[in-house]
Amino acid sequence: MTLDRYMENRRSWEFAMALCLVLISFGANLGVELIEQSRYSADSALAIPVILEGTSHIAMLLSLPLVLWFDRHFPIGRPRWLQSLGAHAVFSVVFSLVHVTLMYWMRVVLFALVTPPSRYVWHNWIGEFGYEYLKDFRSYMLIVVLIYLYRFILRRLQGEAGFLAEDGTSTTETSDRFLVKKLGREFLVRIDEIDWIESCGNYVNLHVGDRVYPLRETMMRIDEQLVPRGFQRVHRSAIVNLDRVTEIRAFDSGDGEARLRDDTVVPVSRRFRQDLRERLS
Repeated sequence: MTLDRYMENRRSWEFAMALCLVLISFGANLGVELIEQSRYSADSALAIPVILEGTSHIAMLLSLPLVLWFDRHFPIGRPRWLQSLGAHAVFSVVFSLVHVTLMYWMRVVLFALVTPPSRYVWHNWIGEFGYEYLKDFRSYMLIVVLIYLYRFILRRLQGEAGFLAEDGTSTTETSDRFLVKKLGREFLVRIDEIDWIESCGNYVNLHVGDRVYPLRETMMRIDEQLVPRGFQRVHRSAIVNLDRVTEIRAFDSGDGEARLRDDTVVPVSRRFRQDLRERLS
C-alpha cells in the first residue's frame, strides 16, 4: 500500500492500529491473569478475568479521544515543552477518572450477568482509585509517546516543509515557495498550490492536492504571512486558499462550511465567516 492510499483513509487506519494495540494488550494481560489464576487458585473460571481485562481495555479505548483532544490544546514541543508535559501529567488524573468510571460501571453490569451472578463493588474508593491511577498514569504516558512516535514517522514519510529564502536555505520568512524534505530528497512547492491549511499540534498541515506536508509553524504566523497572498483564516484550526473556494454554506448556529474545488469541506466559524465573504466578493 502506498502512502497516498494510506492518507486517503488515514483515520480508519489509525483506529484500526489503536484497536490492534488494545487487543494485543488485552490478550497478553489475559494470558498472564490466567497463568496466575492456575498457579494460585483452583477456580479456573474464564468469565471473571475476561470481564476484568476486557472492561479495562474497552474503557481505555473509549478514553483515547480525551488524550488526543487535550494534546491538540497542549502539544508537547518547543519552546514550552516542560509546561506542556506538566499539563499532560495533571490531565492524566482526569483521564484516569474517566477510564476508571467507565471500567467500574461496566464491571458492575457484567458481574450481575454472569452465572452465577455476583456483585462488583469497591468499598474503599480512594485506595482502589489510587491503585488504578498508578497504572493509568503509566498507560497515559505510553499513549502520548506512541502518538508522538507515530507522528514523527508519518512526518518523515510525508516530508516536512519549510519556507524557502532567496538564497535557497530554509527560513521562517515568507517566499513564494516552500522546500519539502522527504526521505533524503528535496523539492519545491509553490505557495499558490496550497488548497488549505489545518492546525495539528506543533505543526500545520499544508494540503496540496491529495498530499499533506507538515510545517513546523503556528497558525497565527501562517495567517499573518499568507493572508496578503490570497489566503483567509476561516476557523481557529483552518486557513483556505480563496481561489479554491467554490461555495459557502451557513448554519443556523452562525457557523458554516466552505467547499473547495476538490469537494473538500472546511469548517467556517462565525467569527471568520463575514471576513471570508468580504474577501471573496
